Amino acid sequence: MRILVVYYSFEGNTRFIAEAIASAIGADVLQLRRVKEIGTHGFMKFFLGGREVLMRKKPKLHPFDKDPADYDLLFIGTPVWSWNFAPPLRTFFKKVKLKGKKIALFCCCAGQKGRVFKKMKAELQGNEFVGEMDFIEPLKKGKDVARHRAAEWAEEIVNMSSRCKDSRIESNSK
Repeated sequence: MRILVVYYSFEGNTRFIAEAIASAIGADVLQLRRVKEIGTHGFMKFFLGGREVLMRKKPKLHPFDKDPADYDLLFIGTPVWSWNFAPPLRTFFKKVKLKGKKIALFCCCAGQKGRVFKKMKAELQGNEFVGEMDFIEPLKKGKDVARHRAAEWAEEIVNMSSRCKDSRIESNSK
C-alpha cells in the first residue's frame, strides 16, 4: 500500500505531526507551500488568515513533487483557522481530484477544531474516511506525547486499512 502524508503548516505544529506520522509508517510526504506566505507575527496573522478562510481564498502553491493520485492511503493535515482548514488546502482540493482513496484527517489547533473535519470531508467526497485526529499545540504542550500519539494513530490506521484490503482480496478470490 502506498501512503502519502499531505499537509500545510503555518507555525510548525502541523509539520511536526506530519513528520511524526510519516516517520512511524514510512510514508512519503507532500508539504503544501504557498508562493506568497502571509506574515507570521502579531494580530495581523489572525486577521489575514481569517479573512482568507471567510473569503474562500485559494492561494497559489508551489508545484507538487508527488502526485497524490498515485497513493492508496492519504493522511491530510491542516492547522485550524477560524474553525476551518487553512486556505492552501482549498487550493489542493481544487487542484487534485481524489476519488476512491482511503483518507485520514488530522489538524492542529489552539483549543477547538470547530468543524474542520466536516468541511474537509465535504471537499473530499467520493473517498473512504478511515480516521481523524486533532492535536492541541503539540510544539507547546508536550512534543513527546504528541509524537507518540500521532505515531500510534497512524499505525492503527495503516493496520486497519491493510486488514480491510486483505479481507477484500480474500473474499474476491473465493
